[in-house]
Amino acid sequence: MIFDAADFAFKAPTTISRARRVLIKPSAGFTEPYPVTTSRELLATIIRGIRQVSDADILILEGTTGGDSIYPIYQSLGYDFPRVLMLDVKDCIWVEVDNPLTKPLMVPTFWIPNVILSSDFLISVTPLKVYRDVGSLSIMNMLTLLPSSKYSTGELTGWETLYSLGIDKVITDLYFTLPFDLGIIEGRQIFTGPDDSAFGEVEDYGKIFVGEPYEVDYEVTEELGLKMDYLDLITEARIELDL
Repeated sequence: MIFDAADFAFKAPTTISRARRVLIKPSAGFTEPYPVTTSRELLATIIRGIRQVSDADILILEGTTGGDSIYPIYQSLGYDFPRVLMLDVKDCIWVEVDNPLTKPLMVPTFWIPNVILSSDFLISVTPLKVYRDVGSLSIMNMLTLLPSSKYSTGELTGWETLYSLGIDKVITDLYFTLPFDLGIIEGRQIFTGPDDSAFGEVEDYGKIFVGEPYEVDYEVTEELGLKMDYLDLITEARIELDL
């Protein structure tokens, strides 16, 4: 669904009222504020919406691509919410989880923080960013939940290894392995850059997209005329799984 950003208020799905633990995954890989990273204001809106229907534990979980501590970034971005537990991927216990696809595209198992498995509702929250006509949206946001040290091989770092495998195939495998319930894409502005960095151009857009991660990424892709190969791969796999 598409909402006017100026009037957006998060209405928590009814399933959250039955949850004991809700995990929120922001995009917080840089110290620069929105639209490079998820805004504190949107996270506060989501937390407020959850609190209106549930007393569940709320966790915010993020990791850095280089394996450095995420907490200085949390502090820089003003992520200081009452009764919310802030976690770093690198400090979690990691467990190996099987890819449920009968024929994984590239990664048969993923190492993920065990707190994801013990959470009842998972939300990916990311700014609307476009790099070279390719969107960095709610499913791509899940990538930094993977502990980079587990994917470093020889001369390649964890992220270089994953990209060398074909990032669209990796993201497709990850989508089916991490069953995120909701994707929220913060499109008050669009950030456009030449590469995956904090440098780029910003234009006002005034929209918030909310939905199941595949569906919300598809909606943004259609809205902006982007080409997202992983969405085609997910579509094919969903047909095979009869979803």
